[in-house]
Amino acid sequence: LDDVKNYLNITWDDPEEDIKIMGFIARGMKYLNKVAGAELDYMEEDKPRELLFDYCRYARSNALDEFQINYQHELLSLQIEYEVKAYAQKQADNPDV
Repeated sequence: LDDVKNYLNITWDDPEEDIKIMGFIARGMKYLNKVAGAELDYMEEDKPRELLFDYCRYARSNALDEFQINYQHELLSLQIEYEVKAYAQKQADNPDV
C-alpha cells in the first residue's frame, strides 16, 4: 500500500482512500494474474509490479478502459513470457512428451 501511495504521490493519511487503493491493488493483481495465467510476484522490482502500479494509477483516474489499450503490448508480452515459462516447466517435468 505504501509503495503504491508513493507512486501515486499520495502523501496524506486517509483511511477511506487507503481502502479504495487496496481495492485497486487487489483487483489489479487478480487481473494481471489472469492475463499472465500465473501468480505473479509484485514485490520484486519487475514488469508485474510496474504494471500493477500503472493499473492503480488508471483505476484511481477512472480510466481503466484506457489501461488495456495503452498497455496492450506490455500485457501481451507478459502473457507470452509466462506461457513460455509454463511450457518450459512442462517440458522439464515430462521430457518424453
